[in-house]
Formats: sequence, structure tokens, C-alpha cells
Amino acid sequence: MIVEQFSQTFGTNPVVHGLVGGLVIATLNLLGASLIFVWRNPSERAMDGALGFAAGVMLAASFTSLIIPGIETYTPSGSPLPVLIGVALGALFLDRSDVFIPHAHFLLSGRRRGDAADPGDDLPVDDDRLAGVVLFILAITLHNMPEGLAVGVGFGSGDLENAIPLMLAIGIQNIPEGLAVSVAAINAGLDKRFYAVFTGIRSGIVEIPLAILGAYAVQTVSALLPYAMGFAAGAMLFVISDEIVPETHMEGNERVATLGTIFGTIVMLYLDISLG
Repeated sequence: MIVEQFSQTFGTNPVVHGLVGGLVIATLNLLGASLIFVWRNPSERAMDGALGFAAGVMLAASFTSLIIPGIETYTPSGSPLPVLIGVALGALFLDRSDVFIPHAHFLLSGRRRGDAADPGDDLPVDDDRLAGVVLFILAITLHNMPEGLAVGVGFGSGDLENAIPLMLAIGIQNIPEGLAVSVAAINAGLDKRFYAVFTGIRSGIVEIPLAILGAYAVQTVSALLPYAMGFAAGAMLFVISDEIVPETHMEGNERVATLGTIFGTIVMLYLDISLG
């Protein structure tokens, strides 16, 4: 039903579908960033649980919407090698990128509650904290790239039954990510909540062109599809293990983060089954 409605509304062009997918996930990133207006001072425990949820969604989506379909459907020889090469390249890309942009879980110290104040306060901007949050925003922007690419590749494959759940899953996990960026900006001393939301928008807006690029690339060169699906999955798996898990286990909130991860995995599996 949803697949049919999507096709009737947006036509059959996979590149247009990639654009729609990019807009959806970027909009949900904006929604998350905008939560700072109503959730003025989220606790560290709540943030770690939310980010754990995001990790669970990404973990399940990496396999159900990218790796498994890439191997079973889009590898003509039936060999998993193209997808697995893509997974390795995606992880390697994020690993090498961290050489130039420090790890997000290190930079997330900008949102530590010990440094926090009421978001409505006029805080002095500390140069070190500001530098940290700028790098954090760059890191999150970098790590939004494989998410946008994944959505584009999913729609570029032409398999809406996998692409739509993937789009929804990545959009849902963008909500806590967007909020985390806004909180980090506030805690760095940027005293206007509007600017905090703007930083959240900027970190998510990169997903739109990458979603279009991903859809166009695999439509133009179909042989790239299994490699691209593996690449997007490998990059997301790297973010989960190297960034989100260490961050959510830094302040003694391992249990709530773990429960969040399990719940996120359940949500993604439900979306995949019910919409696929």
C-alpha cells in the first residue's frame, strides 16, 4: 500500500525518489534540532538512550536494507564479494576521515551536562568549547554523508520495498542526532536557540545532494550498486561502533543506551517487515 502510494505520488524516476528521500531525512534532522525549543535541557541519560536508539536503527538497517539485499538481489554472480568490498571501503573511508576530523565521541564533550546551562541563558563563548563544537558539527556532518548516500542508493536500486523502510529508519535516527547537535551548540556558549537549530540543519542538509548522487550513480552505472550498498552499510557500522557506542557508554548510562539500541533494532525490523 505505502509503496504504491509513494509511486503514485512521486512517479517512477529513482533519482526523483532519491531527492524525496533526502528531503525526508533532512527534514527529520531539522525536527530533532528543533526539539531544543521544547526540550530545553535534556539529561545526559536521555541523550544516551536516544543515541543508543539511533545506533540500533542504523545497525538493523545496515543489514536488512543494504547488505542482505545487496548480496541476494544485486550481485549477478551470487557472490557476496562486491558487497563485502563495499563494506570494507565504507569503514576505511570513515576511518581515514577521522584522521582529519577528530572522533565525534571525543568532541561530544561539548554537550556534557557538567558544562550545561539553561539554553535560554546568555553564555560566554569559550574558545576551546566553541572549537570543539565546530569540529563536532563537522564530524556529525561527515557521518551524515553515508546516511544520505544509503537512502539514495536504496532508491537508485529501484526496490521501493527496501528503500522506503530505509528512508524512514534513517530519518527516525536523525531526530536524536539533530537534537545532539543543537545541545552541543548551546553548551558551547552559542546563546540563541535559533542558531543551535541552524547548526542542526547544516549537519543534515548534506544528505539531500548525496541522496540524489547515490541514486543517480547506481542508475547510471548499475554495476556499482552492490559496492555502493556495501559502502553505505560499512560507513554506518563504523559510526555505530567507533562513535555512538563509546559516546553513550562514557557517563555510566550503558544500560539505558543498550536498551535504546535494542529498541531501535526492533523498530527497524518492524518497519522492514511491515513495509517491505
